Amino acid sequence: QNRPLNSQNVADSLQKYNLKKASIQKALDSLADSGKISFKEYGKQKIYLARQDQFNIPNNEELASMKEENAKLQEHLDQQKKAITEVEGEIKSLQSNLTLEQIHDKEAKLRKEVKEMEDKLVKLRGGVTLVRPEEKKAVEVMYSEKISLWRRRKRMFKDLWDAITENSPKDLKEFKEELGIEYDEDVGVNLQSVSELLQHGKKRARGQ
Repeated sequence: QNRPLNSQNVADSLQKYNLKKASIQKALDSLADSGKISFKEYGKQKIYLARQDQFNIPNNEELASMKEENAKLQEHLDQQKKAITEVEGEIKSLQSNLTLEQIHDKEAKLRKEVKEMEDKLVKLRGGVTLVRPEEKKAVEVMYSEKISLWRRRKRMFKDLWDAITENSPKDLKEFKEELGIEYDEDVGVNLQSVSELLQHGKKRARGQ
């Protein structure tokens, strides 16, 4: 960079190389002592500069030509970036499509699933019981136990929460969020509606 720099500027620019400022200061002083760069002192601070006699300074006509060439290059660069984006989009689209082999595999898998469902449907239409009564009873008992446990823990939490917040000056909603507490409704479940599923299933079984 052909501009005045202090050692901190250089250290910041070379940060990704994990160079220490003391080493950079030493290198700058060495370059200055050998005449490869120049420096000026402002109080205790040194400002380093590239030697200007090493540069060919363009005149106004040359600068104008360089600016024009730079504008053309920038336009060409923008066109290339646009072309690259279009190609990358096309590649991504092609990669998302299944190969012929994958299509055949998926078709075979879907046909198998359809056959299994059709076989199951035939059995159901023929009145075949797919779940034995004792298995159904065991599931209902387990389901009922889980609902009871849920209801008991919900009640325990309510009693404890009421005791803690009875005389609390805090806003209960903010306090709840602060503690990271979520109610059933916050995650889209409801004890009552889940409990009714079991009763609904029993009524439906009796109706059949």
